[in-house]
Parts: sequence; C-alpha cells; structure tokens
Amino acid sequence: MNTETDTAPESTGLQPLVRVPWRAVTVYVVVACGLAWLVALPMWLGGDGLSNPFTGLLLPLMMFTPLIATLLVVLFVQKPRPRPITEYLGMWPLRPVWRTIGMILAGIFGTALLVIAGVFLAAGLGVVQLDLENFSGFAALLQAAAPGVELPIPVETVILLQLLLIPFAALVNGVLAFGEEIGWRGWLLPSLLPLGTWPALLLSGAIWGLWHSPIILLGYNFAQPNLFGVVMMIAGCTVYGVLLGWLRLRTGSVWPAVFAHGAFNAAGGFLMLVVLADTSPDPVASGPLGWVAWIMMAAVIMMLLGFGQFRRQPSLVRRTKPAAR
Repeated sequence: MNTETDTAPESTGLQPLVRVPWRAVTVYVVVACGLAWLVALPMWLGGDGLSNPFTGLLLPLMMFTPLIATLLVVLFVQKPRPRPITEYLGMWPLRPVWRTIGMILAGIFGTALLVIAGVFLAAGLGVVQLDLENFSGFAALLQAAAPGVELPIPVETVILLQLLLIPFAALVNGVLAFGEEIGWRGWLLPSLLPLGTWPALLLSGAIWGLWHSPIILLGYNFAQPNLFGVVMMIAGCTVYGVLLGWLRLRTGSVWPAVFAHGAFNAAGGFLMLVVLADTSPDPVASGPLGWVAWIMMAAVIMMLLGFGQFRRQPSLVRRTKPAAR
C-alpha cells in the first residue's frame, strides 16, 4: 500500500498490519449480519414489516450490532489482539486534534451538501419535481400530520429551521452512527487494508450494504423488497463507503466518519421538504442512496483522487505484544 504517513511507526513502537485477519473478518461479518437479522426478526414474524409498532426501536438497535461484533473479534478472536484497542479502532488518540476536528466539520457539512445537491441534480435530470416556491409537498405532510391546525409560522421558516438543525442532528445521530462506524470503518476497513486501499474501501462498503438486507427486503430505503433493492443498497453503500473510508484513512480517526454518517441520516429527508405535492419520487433514482446520488458521490471521489487524497493517510497500525526472547 503506497501511502504518505503522518506518523512514524518506528518512533511510536507500533507495527503495521501486514496480513488480513481473515478468521476475525469472517466471524465479524457473520456476527454483525446474524445479529442484524435477529434484531429485525419481529418485523418479519409479525407480518407487518416496517409498520411494526417496534420498528422505531428495532432500527436503532440494529445499528449497534456491528459494535457488538467488533468487541467480540478484538477481545476474543483476533490474534494477536490489537493493542491498544482504542488506537486500532481510531477512537483515541486524536493526532493532530485540530485536523480531526476540521475533518469532522468537513464530513458533517460536506455530507449534508452532497445530499442536498443530489436532490437538485435529480430535479435537473427530470427524475423528480420540486416546488421551491410554495413547498407544497412538505405543506401537505404537515397538514396530514395535524389536520385543521394552522402553522403559527410560514412553512418556509419551518424548512429553514430544519436545515439549520442538520449539523446539530448530525451530532445526536452520531450516537447511533457510532454503533455502525466503529465496525465498518473503525475495525473492518483497517483490517482489510493489507489488500490495498481500494480493495479495502470497496469490500468494506459492499459488506456494509449487505448488512442492511433484513430491512431492505422489507422495502426500506428503495421500496424494493427484493434482490434488486439489496443490490441497490450494496452499490450505494459501496460508493458512499469510499467517502466515509477516506475520512477514516485521512485522519486515522473514526470520528469524522461517525459524524458524517450522522449528517447523512439527518439530511436524508431533504427531498421531502422541497418535493412537489401529489408526486411520487422514485427512491431508486432520487433517494439519498439512489443512482443520482452515486453520480454526485463519484464526482467527489474523482476530485479527491485527482488531488492524491487517498495516498495521504496516517499509518493505520496496531500494537502487538513483544516477541518472546
């Protein structure tokens, strides 16, 4: 792997990971995906799918299954055990702290802008119709939620407040996103890095997408409860996973990816704020992980690639026990 290192392993006593711990990777994938299916099981057994009354609880719980899988493999499966675990997972230390904070902010605002720009690109391509004058679609949603109740403030003000709250929502959503990111970008990505930067980015993103299968097959995200929906999710997570992975590689920290993921979830509903009433946007095209969004993400990836950003990364390393003498 050809990288520019910001830290020198020989000065810190850290040794680079030279081979993929395939046994640990296999256990991690099986446990994370198996637990995801277990958590989603009530939605399947009840026959009501995403309409299950416990869906609002089950979906957040599912986001912590990669965390459980990560703890299992680093404590009991991976040999030698990563030391210190917090450094291997990108939790601590933050080196340098200001770069990490800057990349957290870049991840939050960059992700929000990416989602918003994707909506306008979808409108430009004619796959969705927007109402930027009366915001009729969002107004209809508010009226449906509270029939006969008149808003005390204009709908435009409500939308502006929604947009202003995205960065704060990203921080709150980061609590849930941590449950995922500590697994996908915290543990899995650096564990796959001996394959090379791009194979590690693409493979970790694809596994992340596959992990969503229990809810995608119920119609989540794309309204495609079938294999096509799963393929769409794998593709979307692979593309977006490259950007989240870049944040991880560029800083050596998992936190920029955590809060970027939180911002993505916070901004994911932007389309519903500006869509034209009585239209039905196709999430396969105009959703936050639809094919139009892939175009936007690919453009950013190409820009980063052109500036050599994927070659600029601190060493993602682990501390191993000293060899016996």
